[in-house]
Amino acid sequence: MSVARVTEISATSTTSFDDAVAEGIKRANDTLRNVTSAWVKEQYVRVKDGKVDHYQVNMMVTFILED
Repeated sequence: MSVARVTEISATSTTSFDDAVAEGIKRANDTLRNVTSAWVKEQYVRVKDGKVDHYQVNMMVTFILED
């Protein structure tokens, strides 16, 4: 039997939504052990001078708790 926990994180990228997700997962793996999945809850862009400046995602990250 295993028990999981879910935590919400935000990640940004100047490149794309995909890059923001990848950076968020990378950072989550640096801090959390046993990351198994992530659900992108929200995504939006920041605009500067009429152009997309940053892509942002808010994700729910699931990880398995250790015994």
